[in-house]
Amino acid sequence: MLQRFSFTLLRPLLTLIAVLAAIVVLWQLYHYYTYAPQTRDGKISADVVPLATDVSGRVDEVYIHDNQVVRKGQLLLSLDKVRLRNALAQAEATVEQASVQLSSSRRENQRYQTLQSAISQQERDNHHDAQLLAKANLDQALADRELARINLQRADLFAPVDGVITNFSLRPGAYASAGQPVMALVDSHSFYIAGYFEETKLGHIQNGDQVIIRIMGENQPLYGHVDGLSAGINDSERTTAAGNLLANVNPTFSWIRLAQRIPVRIAIDKVPDGVQLIAGRTATVSLENENAGAKAIIPSSFTHLP
Repeated sequence: MLQRFSFTLLRPLLTLIAVLAAIVVLWQLYHYYTYAPQTRDGKISADVVPLATDVSGRVDEVYIHDNQVVRKGQLLLSLDKVRLRNALAQAEATVEQASVQLSSSRRENQRYQTLQSAISQQERDNHHDAQLLAKANLDQALADRELARINLQRADLFAPVDGVITNFSLRPGAYASAGQPVMALVDSHSFYIAGYFEETKLGHIQNGDQVIIRIMGENQPLYGHVDGLSAGINDSERTTAAGNLLANVNPTFSWIRLAQRIPVRIAIDKVPDGVQLIAGRTATVSLENENAGAKAIIPSSFTHLP
């Protein structure tokens, strides 16, 4: 009789304990996903250098291919240099001509300056000015020759940083215009994580906070730290009407106000072997600090969601 009474009393007690535990777990889950500094809206980002030639011309040689790893200073391509060499030869000839004219003007000026009693002051001034003009013409010719040399040197395109050539299909014979990018170089030393955190969680994020990063498709986590928060985001609901300097704000009638997402820059401190950093890959970012105490009871299956 006593055993049956104990069992009858124990069953609702266990049920109550289970219900309370479930309530605590659900509350902690709600608190974690609402206020804890974590986001599944993260991306691997990197600086992309658009490479362009300084001069225009036909592509003569291409020394790299798509997705190739290159080093700083490596030769990537060369333009046809026939016209550029010809321009340099013309500039050198112009320098020689201007040098001869300057020597002639200098002799004439010296001769006329000694004949002070035989000629007028105006004639002496004219020959003095002619010497100065010849000197200026020589300086211009020297500058043009230096520019021709620079153009000849810039017909070769070198990698400015270490990186990977991507989305590249340029072949010999194509025409490259000065200043128009012909390839993209992803800087290997510029990778970082762009985490988009809800504004309700920004109060728990400080510069230097340690971060765990999980890349979709990778089993090993990355480690980093908060490097800074964005100073502003675009207000898509505010525009300026044509001819009116006042702000045109669209009225909002939605009952639920969703939290804005603010970009947070995450510096990568450690990358495990075998993990590929590719700009655009999806990442989950979780901050490991004292403000995220709810993490202690969150099952790993929740924190590893892609």
